[in-house]
Amino acid sequence: MPPEVAHSCAPQISPSVQFCSTVASGSSPKFGRAARRMKFPGKKLLPVLIFILSCLSILRLLKLAITTHSSSSAAALSSSLQQECSSPSESSKVPSNAPKTSANATLLTPKEFMLLSNLITRKAPCNLLVFGLQSQYLNLSSINAGGITLFLEDDPYKLSEIKVDSNGTRIYKVKYQVPAKKAYKLLKHARGNPACTPNTSLLQQSNCKLALRNLPQEVYQLKWDVVVVDGPIGDAPEAPGRMSTIYTASMFARAGKTTDVVVHDVHRSIEKWFSWEFLCEENLVSAKGKFWNFRISNQSNSSRFCSPQTVQIQ
Repeated sequence: MPPEVAHSCAPQISPSVQFCSTVASGSSPKFGRAARRMKFPGKKLLPVLIFILSCLSILRLLKLAITTHSSSSAAALSSSLQQECSSPSESSKVPSNAPKTSANATLLTPKEFMLLSNLITRKAPCNLLVFGLQSQYLNLSSINAGGITLFLEDDPYKLSEIKVDSNGTRIYKVKYQVPAKKAYKLLKHARGNPACTPNTSLLQQSNCKLALRNLPQEVYQLKWDVVVVDGPIGDAPEAPGRMSTIYTASMFARAGKTTDVVVHDVHRSIEKWFSWEFLCEENLVSAKGKFWNFRISNQSNSSRFCSPQTVQIQ
């Protein structure tokens, strides 16, 4: 129930005038009757208040409905745009007979390519081995004129679209079968297995699970001056990882006189772990962008990859 209204004085209708139920002494009787006619009893105010509150409630509900509708429309639009970006329309799809490229291929930054080009320029003509293939690397074979440049690639799309016409440059198709998710198990295996130490004789006959034994024969016959590790892709747990290519590159480096091993994507855990383990921080000579350059001298008689003070990843 609403609060009772005092009988002595009606509610204020305006800030400056107040009407009372009784006429002051000496006042005109007509004025008193007019005042009584303008009085607003409390019972008549109740419907007015209810009407006002009902209107306010309806307005709030309308505002809430409009806001919710706008939010849902924005979300639907955002979802639609994302779907259009991820699934191009039929008119924009690449024809089935058009050459395809790896969706995960990344270009080298200018400073990363500069590191490689300067290195090859200083050593050319030399023997250059590259795990991985992209068009930028073909420029390295031009810099290495008179030397031998071999590319090892497992991506069939790259193999079909990138061609070379230099007698000293060759591209071989290889296959990597070990997924990146097995990296830690392989690291533990290498630490506890004498077959994985750097003083093993022939890599092709190694019992170490990290050794790549099925590469083209030319790869094992040459002494390499520079080895670049930028393959396989290694960007997902199920994708082939670079554990074996980093280990094998370290074995090639220790079989030569002085070999530079350059590893790409060292911001990723596998590339970082295996580089520290088999190429060693003590051999790191430069770094640019996502490249680390290790310089390794002949250590064919050593029984360990890194010096004892090197902290290993547990």
